[in-house]
Amino acid sequence: MRGAAASVAAFLFMPVVALAGAAEGEKKAAPCVACHGEAGNSVNPQWPSLAQQPAQFISTALFMFREGNRKNDLMTPMAKPLSNADMNDLAAYFSAQKAAQPKHQSKPENVAAGPGLAKKFNCSQCHGPRLLGQQHIPRLAGQQHEYVLAQLKAFKAQTRADIDGNMTSAAQALSPQDIEALADYVAGLSAE
Repeated sequence: MRGAAASVAAFLFMPVVALAGAAEGEKKAAPCVACHGEAGNSVNPQWPSLAQQPAQFISTALFMFREGNRKNDLMTPMAKPLSNADMNDLAAYFSAQKAAQPKHQSKPENVAAGPGLAKKFNCSQCHGPRLLGQQHIPRLAGQQHEYVLAQLKAFKAQTRADIDGNMTSAAQALSPQDIEALADYVAGLSAE
């Protein structure tokens, strides 16, 4: 009986911990706004939106930048001084923010072809049926078009690291036309 009570207590305490992390993350997120926008909704097409991304994805990405597994001239030095607690606080904050409605208007032909391409290339298998991300896998729906395009090209060229190699492997089957169509399609999807 004590084990069940402890499990219930731990479960009920988890939202409080997440809220505390989000509050701490909001304080720590001030430098992030310059590129990733207010509440993590980027208005710069080359920078990803962080709002409503899975917390585990955000903390994993920050860890990869800090450890040098993923490199970016701006992100690597920003992540270098972050502690694991800082990364978790930032992840809690950004994951709790609502993603803005996409401003990108996908081409009608890509809206029609997108679901089939997402299924064919297993995008929906890892990123979820609505491409909202899960665990350490990012939300693609409503992400910045130019950013997605650049990342898919980098995975294809094997110049972008990912934690398990799945994206690098999956991108090898993509043609330049597939990359263009997928990036256009996902950028126009709502995160709701």
